[in-house]
Amino acid sequence: MRYAETGYNLEVDLSRGNIERVETDPGLTEKYLGGNGTAAKLIWDRVSPETDAFSPDNLLIFSAGLLVGTPVPGCNRTMVDTISPQTNFFSHSIFGGYFGPELKHAGYDKIVIRGKAPDLVYLWINNDKVEIRDASHLKGKGTQETAVLIREELKDPRIQVAAIGLAGENRVFMASIEHCNAAAARGVGVIMGDKKLKAIAVRGTKDFYVANSEELFKLCLRHSQDMQASPFVGDLMAIEWNDAFHHNNFSWGNVRVRRKGYWTQEIEDKFKEYTLKIRDRLQGCYNCPKNCHLVVKPPGRQRYMLKCYGKATWHMAAFKEIDFTFDILALSQEYGVDSYATPQAIAYAIELYEAGILTDKDLPDFPAESGDRFYYLLEKIVRREGIGDVLANGLYRAARQIGNGAETYEHNTIKKFEQVPVKLGKVNYPYYLMYCTSDKMAINQTEGSYPQDPIADIVERQKFADEWLSAPERFRRYFMGWEPRTNPSVEASINICDWNETMHYVDDATGLCAFCSSFRGQFGGATAYHIYNIPTFINLATGMNIDADDLWQIARRNRNLVRAINISRGLRRADEKPPKDHWKKREPEKEQELLDEYYKFKGWTNDGIPSKATLDKLGLDYVAEEFIKRGILTGNEDNCYTETPCYSEVNKRESGQFSSLRKSAEFTLTEYLHQNK
Repeated sequence: MRYAETGYNLEVDLSRGNIERVETDPGLTEKYLGGNGTAAKLIWDRVSPETDAFSPDNLLIFSAGLLVGTPVPGCNRTMVDTISPQTNFFSHSIFGGYFGPELKHAGYDKIVIRGKAPDLVYLWINNDKVEIRDASHLKGKGTQETAVLIREELKDPRIQVAAIGLAGENRVFMASIEHCNAAAARGVGVIMGDKKLKAIAVRGTKDFYVANSEELFKLCLRHSQDMQASPFVGDLMAIEWNDAFHHNNFSWGNVRVRRKGYWTQEIEDKFKEYTLKIRDRLQGCYNCPKNCHLVVKPPGRQRYMLKCYGKATWHMAAFKEIDFTFDILALSQEYGVDSYATPQAIAYAIELYEAGILTDKDLPDFPAESGDRFYYLLEKIVRREGIGDVLANGLYRAARQIGNGAETYEHNTIKKFEQVPVKLGKVNYPYYLMYCTSDKMAINQTEGSYPQDPIADIVERQKFADEWLSAPERFRRYFMGWEPRTNPSVEASINICDWNETMHYVDDATGLCAFCSSFRGQFGGATAYHIYNIPTFINLATGMNIDADDLWQIARRNRNLVRAINISRGLRRADEKPPKDHWKKREPEKEQELLDEYYKFKGWTNDGIPSKATLDKLGLDYVAEEFIKRGILTGNEDNCYTETPCYSEVNKRESGQFSSLRKSAEFTLTEYLHQNK
């Protein structure tokens, strides 16, 4: 019997109209766990490096994480994986809410979609009954509107829907897939639109099983109560008001100014007052005790749910106030666009206009006021009209299409993809490595387990390290030696980068919310899930018998498999560099030393390619064989990754025991940022 997973994938070929329920190999679960681990294996096996992102042979894979739908609290993530047309690399996105658990209860761990429908369709999954249905009546409809219409058409308000809007239909590269209180962005909505798939609707009423139900349920009940009481868990950006860090440090719109000192108590009070005025309620995702999602109703707009950091990106880019963000978000979410990349694209166009590179001919009847310009350009982008047709391809391509000096204004992309526009002082060693080497589409999919800043007071620093339950011993040592206004050592920086990315790959395989796991350690050092207690949940749910070192090894395997997909599609060291002005003060020689040492640590060649020894040791010998066949490796590379065990003689206190959450009645994100600014 299969435990924690259903053991079946739903295979859909939109070109042929074919639907199959396919039993999966349990050995793949032991090797890759699930989620984007097994999705990466499918893409490696079935999408050749020569396959164009817009080819019918490209796959679009929706994966419920291994533990999604089980009693494990805060575990509800759906992963969406494909090949991106923007980067030509593996594209990974995540969304929470209720879709993944519903999919598992319908009897499927994944939906694997290939081909292209001849006309707009939606997929209706009702347990064993699966249909490809006409969606011509949904053409041009908003994402939330589409979900409502589908539920009405199918006469069931409990159906969970993931849909694209006008942006996805028009293959806008920054299109998102919207679901309830969550969204998948970062290069996946455009592929859903290319396949002419308007939406996926799911209703599931089946049971699936866990290995040790009684013990798991008791543990999860206690853990849920601890999570509910803990201030260290959840997305605090939705419920706290001090956002000085982002507003003072982020330069939204590429070359626009960094408004250091902008945030004041007066601004904070104003933001809080307006948010509370339009707030309807706070809501959480499936089986999560935290209410992190803001439900708002701005004047003249529909009620909708705010997602993550979208509450600030639009007004920061437009130099407006928070009421602007809430208003334009209502529209942009219905259109289905990423609220990181899209505001930057619009601000970029405004900069080019002000510089004379774009003219009135490119932007006829262009408004004078900044906010009006944003609405104007949003409409152009989602419809691919005029200059919007160029901007819709992402800033890297747009700059080169526009020419005439536009490239000098495009300097916030890494591997052709828009990043969160931080412009800071001195180069940060761990973040340099994370920005350069991540195979994810944004820094927030990599950072999070290690604090962003040191603690000046040695007594407070020691207290922090002593209570840092989630950290393997070496990270406590690194943290204790980290002084303000200094960088961690090369050794520490490499390990910090490795730990950050490892924990995200764990979450991406299991379906754990990063705000309960990989992303929350940087604030307060406490998380609901970490490398020591996650194996307990996995073992009770699946019947497996893994420990922290086994889990780390699986995450390392998944990381190298995704890396291999990108290497096979042309990724090399020359691509791994942040924007030139990402930090004001750079250290070119040290940066190259960091890359050299990181590649050695990972068991990669000097060009960033996983070696044969590394691939063989990870059970990825089939990748090594293909690399040798293609001339990517010679087969003589014997450098292997550095072993970094989680357990050691000085770390026995974590070994074999389940650690409860760190307690603190006083902690707030505001206080933490104030103490460590």
